[in-house]
Amino acid sequence: MTALYEQYSAKGLRIIGFPCNQFGSQEPGTEAEIKEFAKKFNVTWDMTSKINVNGNDAHPLWKWLKTQKGGILGIDAIKWNFTKFLVDKEGKPVERYAPTTDPIDMKGAIEKLMAS
Repeated sequence: MTALYEQYSAKGLRIIGFPCNQFGSQEPGTEAEIKEFAKKFNVTWDMTSKINVNGNDAHPLWKWLKTQKGGILGIDAIKWNFTKFLVDKEGKPVERYAPTTDPIDMKGAIEKLMAS
């Protein structure tokens, strides 16, 4: 993500990280601790407060994103951290990517959106 952000942020790309502790308790820290940890990975994009992405307490944005771009076999649940959504300039979700998708594999879709 860092390479994409560095390459395209001046052209309008925005990346937002949503820390979530619903996956193997990978984000148990406070907001300050999470942001400090992210610095080790050169994260310079925006980070929200810690949220839930699944269940009754899921953040409304994530509830909506999942209705717009369902997962494999139409299942809406977020299966693991690092699920990614590509959203266009008007706020419409264009694509949903698996946690295992390398962000660099999103480059073509990002370039296409930026050109439109």
